[in-house]
Amino acid sequence: MKVEFWGQEFKVNMVIGCIGGFLIAVLASMFGFGGGPFMVPLMAVGLRLPMYLVVGSSLLAIFFNTTVSTMRHYQYGNFDLYFFLAMFPAAIIGGYIAPQIAKRVSPLMVKRVACVGLVLLALNLLGVY
Repeated sequence: MKVEFWGQEFKVNMVIGCIGGFLIAVLASMFGFGGGPFMVPLMAVGLRLPMYLVVGSSLLAIFFNTTVSTMRHYQYGNFDLYFFLAMFPAAIIGGYIAPQIAKRVSPLMVKRVACVGLVLLALNLLGVY
């Protein structure tokens, strides 16, 4: 399938995208983690899309899952409204600024920064630091 974005055309293997997205969604739902850290490598490496396109697409792909999960946590009383109100504007501003920075920085540097972030996240989840 061909995808056009900002006047550029990209060829995407929909089979890899659908199977990978389905597996990530199942695992994320089963184990209760966000699918973003797994969707980004799938789209960047598996589908060979540029990082400035991957970030926005990843956010849209996990938006619905996050919305439903947030509502369920709110129903169970596991929701901190003040923390949400502090983080929401920061997420909106970051979502606007980050793609503009990624568009101006080399794709290799963006991938390296993303890789370092994922390794740090993994180490933190494993309790290393």
